Amino acid sequence: MRQKISQARRIVVKVGSALVTNDGAGLAGDFLAELARQIAALRADGREVLLVSSGAIAAGMQRLGWTARPQAMHELQAAAAVGQMGLAQAYESCFSEYGLKTAQILLTHDDLADRLRYLNARSTLSALLELGVVPIINENDTVVTDEIKFGDNDTLGALVANLVEAEALVILTDQAGLYTADPRKNPAATLVAAHRADDPALEAMAGGAGSGIAKGGMITKVKAAQRAARSGADTLIASGREADVLPRLARGEALGTLLFASATPLAARKQWLADHLQLAGSLILDAGAVKALAAGKSLLPVGVTAVEGEFERGAAVACRTADGREIARGLVNYSSSEARRIARRLSSEIESLLGYLDEPELIHRDNLVLL
Repeated sequence: MRQKISQARRIVVKVGSALVTNDGAGLAGDFLAELARQIAALRADGREVLLVSSGAIAAGMQRLGWTARPQAMHELQAAAAVGQMGLAQAYESCFSEYGLKTAQILLTHDDLADRLRYLNARSTLSALLELGVVPIINENDTVVTDEIKFGDNDTLGALVANLVEAEALVILTDQAGLYTADPRKNPAATLVAAHRADDPALEAMAGGAGSGIAKGGMITKVKAAQRAARSGADTLIASGREADVLPRLARGEALGTLLFASATPLAARKQWLADHLQLAGSLILDAGAVKALAAGKSLLPVGVTAVEGEFERGAAVACRTADGREIARGLVNYSSSEARRIARRLSSEIESLLGYLDEPELIHRDNLVLL
């Protein structure tokens, strides 16, 4: 498994706020300079690197003299706006020491939920890599709200890995990796060297929140690895304070925790569907429909017992069992009001119920992905 990492040609590196801001004390210039040196070494080795960097809000807090993370959205956005300036300047300066140009990419969930904007983002990142530029990516915290946030940059790192079809996602943190339990509370906890990314047992090992500076914690890193695995990317979680960590990981050295992908990668369009973080609504299915979807069939209206939420034709919706478990998601062919009228009815009745027939399926199997 480590050999596969050593062969990766396109790598997404995510660094957390604790590292970038020296645990909230301000931008950690020495760390950023060392990070730039290591990424330059990967570039010299013929690898393409995209950097997902936290730290804008924490850097802005330091610049503004705030000692505690604010709760009000407008204050968080103000801190991000102030901090992002310093963050971009620092990275540009550090990478220029190695003759590398950088580009600032600020993304929101809507950029990746909309298919056209998703494809545009992928094209832009591909062009930057071809030009030899290091893209530095962050969530656009100055404009997003709680309802449309990625939630944390571990998730964003996984989404970027899927977007550009990277072979590896490296998450640098202030911990050595994933332990079998929280080592701060359980001295018997041991480091997990390698594990299958889609094993549900990982989430129990990773329980717990992040620090006052960071929003995530180990649980968000495990979930990011699970998400990245859908496109075939392996994830490495390692300490960003380990000497020469990136080149050593890229050589296949056994540092940190490797969470490896074990399933066949999803096709690009279905990967985009799986990566939606916010869905417009839900379709509740009967047992027959659940079985049909598992067999690779389309979702017909007769198998839908209830429709939740308000949405338009073409929206991404969840397909749930009677007990609320999401088993699939897809692009729906009818609006929520129309779906309610044709639910539990045969496809042959759609035209008489709605006055027209668009498609006989509520969701065609080509626009549906199982979870």
